[in-house]
Amino acid sequence: MANRRNSGKASSGRDPGGFVALPWSVLDSRAYAALSHPARSLLLEIARQYVRDNNGRLLASRAYLATRGWTSADVIDRAKRELLDAGFIFETVKGHRPNKASWYAVTWYTLDRHAGYDHGAVESFRRGAYRENASLSPSRGTERASIGPSHGTERPPPVPSHGPMRANFDPSPVPSDGHHLGKV
Repeated sequence: MANRRNSGKASSGRDPGGFVALPWSVLDSRAYAALSHPARSLLLEIARQYVRDNNGRLLASRAYLATRGWTSADVIDRAKRELLDAGFIFETVKGHRPNKASWYAVTWYTLDRHAGYDHGAVESFRRGAYRENASLSPSRGTERASIGPSHGTERPPPVPSHGPMRANFDPSPVPSDGHHLGKV
């Protein structure tokens, strides 16, 4: 009987193709719990590109993400900023116009050495940076939200603040100083 582990035709119990390996330490971290849904999705898109020796050369460009169904440049930029701030990704090369994309590394793997990184990128990379950047307070602060309207909860007065309005009923269709046709 052939050894199924060494046989190229044997089923491994999963669908064919690559896979994304996210450690539980990433998924269970407070920093991950605080991420927005677009940031979590972008993290998967970036992690999908990792294969053995390319950590540091992962893309998050609009052109690449458009092929993966991302349509909003604003959503991409906000999610990317969120991932950088939370320490899940690290920028190894700063992109520039007209056609140089930024490169990124995920921080739960070690940084692979490649030529072309920006000066100081290797020295400033921190593996596991997402564990250091976990914040327990929401971005809008810890104050208790107001449950009343900003102008207060008292009942508005039934009349305008400058007093009741008085109607001016002038029964005469003619101006008080003479006839309207007589004015020149």
